[in-house]
Amino acid sequence: MSNLLSSLPKTIHASLALAIILFLGLFFGNGGFDFDRIFWSWLFRFLHVAVAIMWIGLLWYFNFVQIPNMGKIPDEQKPAIGKVIAPAALFYFRWAALLTVISGLILAYINGYAHEAMTLGIGSGGGKNAAIGIGMWLGLYMAFNVWFIIWPNQKKALGIIQCEPEVKAKSARTAMLFSRTNTLLSLPMLLSMVAAQNLY
Repeated sequence: MSNLLSSLPKTIHASLALAIILFLGLFFGNGGFDFDRIFWSWLFRFLHVAVAIMWIGLLWYFNFVQIPNMGKIPDEQKPAIGKVIAPAALFYFRWAALLTVISGLILAYINGYAHEAMTLGIGSGGGKNAAIGIGMWLGLYMAFNVWFIIWPNQKKALGIIQCEPEVKAKSARTAMLFSRTNTLLSLPMLLSMVAAQNLY
């Protein structure tokens, strides 16, 4: 067991295998079900939630753990964060953001509310469409920040792209402020998504 848990790829593959076994158990234990719109809706909701957990989890890691504690790390140890940990975390952070958006849009399309949600329920009674639409627009804005503001500035701040020290410092601050903006919007986004599923 320790051999399995000592390797992240093996752990992830085992987790996926357990999820498939559970899925098959639920499938055959309940007489099966059709591979129809409900199935595809469930599958893309599962994917949407999984990648969203990674995205927002890493956003909160940056804002609750890494940024507040950087000042406590001795200068000689900071390169380990900037050259190893932060680039790896930012890789999963930005791709999880993109996959969250893509899976969410596919889910909205499958369930037939994409247009109504993107127009915030205007002309279609508001309510659920307005709630999910607000969450979707917040998610789109946050993903835009990740790819077009946070990541380009982090590349300069981490030295992936060489630049002058003052540009590096300014880029680090810009990345931090937009990361904080996404943190600010994360709870309203989550509230909108959950409200749409449970209050209407």
